[in-house]
Amino acid sequence: MTTPREQRSAARLAAVQALYQMDLTQKSVPDVLAEFEAHWIGREIEGVEMMEAEAAFFRDIVVGVVGDQVMIDRQIDETLADGWPLARVEAVLRAGLRAGGYELLRRKDVPAKVVISEYVDVIRAFYEGEETGMANAVLDRMARTWRTGELDARR
Repeated sequence: MTTPREQRSAARLAAVQALYQMDLTQKSVPDVLAEFEAHWIGREIEGVEMMEAEAAFFRDIVVGVVGDQVMIDRQIDETLADGWPLARVEAVLRAGLRAGGYELLRRKDVPAKVVISEYVDVIRAFYEGEETGMANAVLDRMARTWRTGELDARR
């Protein structure tokens, strides 16, 4: 049985995969949500057991990213190094940055440090190189923009 924390982590991973698929196939939000909920989340795929995910959280991230994509993409572009626009970022990494950006922007119930850590872990599931460090740096800067002082607060 999975814990609520594990279900949230699984929802984040599924959301990044769904956003990636939407980016490549131009599928609609309702289509990709239905597909993931029916065929991916909590199912066994090619011998790999997909963890049970918090469905409402998964839907919130996917729908939220699409709804706020212009604002999120603008912030990511401003955060990336000069001459490296978001359009040049590989699709899975782009999906992870967008999902993390959405949580930083709209999900104030989730601490910024948790958002950053969770999405760095998601990115690490797909990449072995410098992408995780880049994701950490971009999400950290976005958190400092959208959640002023939260990362500096002592707890």
